[in-house]
Amino acid sequence: MTLGLALMTGCSKEEIQVSDVAAQASRSNLAEATAQGVVRRSHEYIILSATDALPADLASKTAAANGKLTTELPGTGLAIATSTDPDFAAKASRISGVRSVIHDFSYQGYNPVSARETPALNESDNTNPASTGDNDRFFPLQWGHTAIQAPEAWNAGARGRGALVAVLDGGFDLTHPDLQANIQESVSYVPGEPAQFASTAFSHGTHTAGTIAAVDNTIGVVGVAPDAKLLLVKVLADGGRGSFSWMIQGIYYAVAHNADVINMSLGAAIPRNSKYLDDNGTPDDPSDDKVVNETKEIQELLVAIGKATTYANKKGTTVIASAGNDANNGQRDQDLVHIPSGATGVISISATGPIGWALNPLTADLDRVASYTNYGTSDVDFAAPGGDAEYPGNEIVTVAGVRQYAFAFDMVFSCTSAGRYSWSAGTSMAGPHAAGVAALIVGKNGGQMAPAQVRAVLRASADDLGKTGRDPYYGYGRVNAYRAVTTGFQAQ
Repeated sequence: MTLGLALMTGCSKEEIQVSDVAAQASRSNLAEATAQGVVRRSHEYIILSATDALPADLASKTAAANGKLTTELPGTGLAIATSTDPDFAAKASRISGVRSVIHDFSYQGYNPVSARETPALNESDNTNPASTGDNDRFFPLQWGHTAIQAPEAWNAGARGRGALVAVLDGGFDLTHPDLQANIQESVSYVPGEPAQFASTAFSHGTHTAGTIAAVDNTIGVVGVAPDAKLLLVKVLADGGRGSFSWMIQGIYYAVAHNADVINMSLGAAIPRNSKYLDDNGTPDDPSDDKVVNETKEIQELLVAIGKATTYANKKGTTVIASAGNDANNGQRDQDLVHIPSGATGVISISATGPIGWALNPLTADLDRVASYTNYGTSDVDFAAPGGDAEYPGNEIVTVAGVRQYAFAFDMVFSCTSAGRYSWSAGTSMAGPHAAGVAALIVGKNGGQMAPAQVRAVLRASADDLGKTGRDPYYGYGRVNAYRAVTTGFQAQ
């Protein structure tokens, strides 16, 4: 589920856009719909070594198997190659030290949304806790910060300084006034597309980055860790589609550039046993796609992603990913695996969100389980605010000077393209809240903190909601920024 509402800045009147609630694939046909969304890339390959070291002279050995080695990722046991030889995988698999050779797969990492216009906004007043001293214009709309006690963490002196968060996502508005000062570096792994988001539509990457570390500058919104720095890594095209090899390379880049935390608000729910489309070497022409059954390749794809995330953990990078928006019980339906949240060493985040917050902002349940979130005791580590659009009414209300549909206020408000702001909902919005808390933890530690320690602090400080202990919906609990930077270190 991705729902967006964009807001223009820098004008005397702001234009607001609210997305239509996009219909999701029928849950009864979930496996079929997901399989159809994942496409095997006929000429693109991932080479998996039997160990974390790549075989010697792999480039020449790949060439001898009628392929071309394009990328080596030392330390992960992974490499990327291309070949037009249909027997390349079989030939390259015989290279000494190679575990397997599989096709790369593309997937829809998130779904772009269409929008409709709504009435203009008036100036808003700051109604967040006065003790924060914060005067960013749209801070009052960030109920997620209230849910995780981010303002209290700031008051305790924790703002994320010294932490670097890598955001693996679609394109980014690199000149957004609430992001620019915190952007340390940006890079794109999408062929033909720069890191800069190229349109004025909803920018998923900009939205997630803003939730993590929007600058506290009196302009618009504030990130959970407003003093953390951002490493923006584009691994999905602006339309939301990407390849798993781009994700793997993005993880490797983030680690190589000393990211303390990686946030991946993206992914695909993939049946372990299913049929898939093959692009037949022409990814832009679906008319000649063919159906293939590649159960073994999917199993090895999980191993490949796990090699990348394990490497990140070993190098000191905490990896966080959204649990997915399929309303799937992973404990019951173990055939469906969500990548990358299901990979080794990844902290998986489910979503929470209120219904009708705008009508009762002081009493609304901010920790209600979101209607779309994936769940399952073994599938969720923690929960965080992701928003929802389940409120059934269409009335327009005013909160802190902002006039809008009531359901919109239940979503997460953050930055988007062209210097604007947007409401959106999904586990994509929950992950950044948790990544922001992780950045606060790393900053509190003075930087460079082992992922196991970050996880331990998150667990010791989370609010244990639902059933006592780890449960299917909240995992170990909903993250709590204030407790993480105060009692969390002592309790781990």
